[in-house]
Amino acid sequence: MLPIDLSGKRALVAGVADDGGFGFAIAKAFAQAGASVCVATWPPALNIFLNLLERGKLDESRTLPDGSLFTFEKIYPLDALYDTLEDAPEEVRTSKRYADVGDFSISGLADALVRDFGSQPLDIVFHSLANGPEVKKPLLEVSRKGYETAVSASAYSMVSMVQRFGPLMRPGGSFGSLTYMASERAIPGYGGGMSSAKAALESDTRTLAYEAGRKWGVRVNTISAGPYASRAAKAIGIITNMVAYCRDNAPIPEELDAMEVGHTAAFLASGLASGITGTTMYVDKGYHAMGMAVDARSLLPTDDGAPTG
Repeated sequence: MLPIDLSGKRALVAGVADDGGFGFAIAKAFAQAGASVCVATWPPALNIFLNLLERGKLDESRTLPDGSLFTFEKIYPLDALYDTLEDAPEEVRTSKRYADVGDFSISGLADALVRDFGSQPLDIVFHSLANGPEVKKPLLEVSRKGYETAVSASAYSMVSMVQRFGPLMRPGGSFGSLTYMASERAIPGYGGGMSSAKAALESDTRTLAYEAGRKWGVRVNTISAGPYASRAAKAIGIITNMVAYCRDNAPIPEELDAMEVGHTAAFLASGLASGITGTTMYVDKGYHAMGMAVDARSLLPTDDGAPTG
């Protein structure tokens, strides 16, 4: 038996606000492998998430295979658009959804982790963050502000997190993130500069793997997950069609399960993947390997028994 063992390790998953997306599945997989798990949540969603937990609405999702419930060691506020609290405009800092949560910046999160757990509190950091306010707009129509926000929230935030959390990592630490195949192929309907943000994230993964590996001895990888109809992904507007298309055209014609991404994240964070860094790992039922859509008619046999294609 060769288990994924994260016992004694602490993981931070940034970008968990419900139980319906990849971030929650990744946190659950880390917990199942034995890690203690902290999460960081967007401030406007924080109280809703805490209420769901308190009322037991997430108990079924938090149930592990042995019947126990995993818990979050700590839940922190995080708006990854801001490196420091001073970077946030006053109207954001004083707004109803931000005013009472404390320092919600990336630096503020790093400081809170050190206060709570000591100078090297982390073994695993996973970036499950993305935001494209104009994602429904074609690239030809996206504004500069919309484009910059998509890249800032979805790609530069990873750079900022590695900058600030790298020094907090214990030996053998691992960073991970989520990307999507729109980084390398045109996906009509996935707009707002998000394809550019994912391309930047993948490029940065390779460079960060080198720089952070040499500086702190940590690994940096990203998972290119197939489309998944999470609550957040519904903002795209065509996610149901994207899921169905990939299911019908993948080598394994099934819809992706979020835990398949979670298990891959746990593997990449474990000692079993100690030789893997700077890598984009596909978890999409093999869809990325296809060069053309599957046309069922071309696979039907002719009168002589040969496929028509």
